[in-house]
Amino acid sequence: MLQVSNLSVARGGMTLLCGVDFSLSAGQILVLRGANGLGKTSLLRCIAGLQDPVEGQITAPETVAYSGHADGLKGQMTVLENLAFWASIYHGPSPDVALDSYDLRALADRPAANLSAGQKRRLGLARMQVSGCALWVMDEPTVSLDAHNVALFRAVLDRHVHSGGAAVITTHIDLEIASAQLLDLTRFKARGLSGSSAFEEALE
Repeated sequence: MLQVSNLSVARGGMTLLCGVDFSLSAGQILVLRGANGLGKTSLLRCIAGLQDPVEGQITAPETVAYSGHADGLKGQMTVLENLAFWASIYHGPSPDVALDSYDLRALADRPAANLSAGQKRRLGLARMQVSGCALWVMDEPTVSLDAHNVALFRAVLDRHVHSGGAAVITTHIDLEIASAQLLDLTRFKARGLSGSSAFEEALE
């Protein structure tokens, strides 16, 4: 499903991670760990095809579903219209299942601009379901979610991987998924002559 080989990634022209290697098969979840500023988001953006790596190779499906800090919503469109839009873009499944998965049925006719932060996050995650993509790349997907809605997300993720999908996730919370693999990116931190990371040097 995904192969990352000898990858180096940068932000603002500054290399953050070097020599990143891992693979992910269908049915697997990989959780990336590491300190803030380490380069986790930049790595995910490279996997999703949103930015180029400095060097190395990524082998991934042609279409990848990405969930970042922004929810990817059109505020003037309703919840249902947003999901229908993304389903049409990806040629994915009907929004019906996604509406039920995230308890959005009662909000189907509400403009996205009028949703709370948590509701917007649930709608942004529901967008992943209607993509029909096998590989989900997700940056802090549970931000703004309470415990109940984290459980909804966990159930959706579990169904996704059990149906042959896979996911790469950064998160600062324990998703309580026993089968998830963990990869601490600290060992791939780019180092300057002083031994500190290039990002840390720039802050000094």
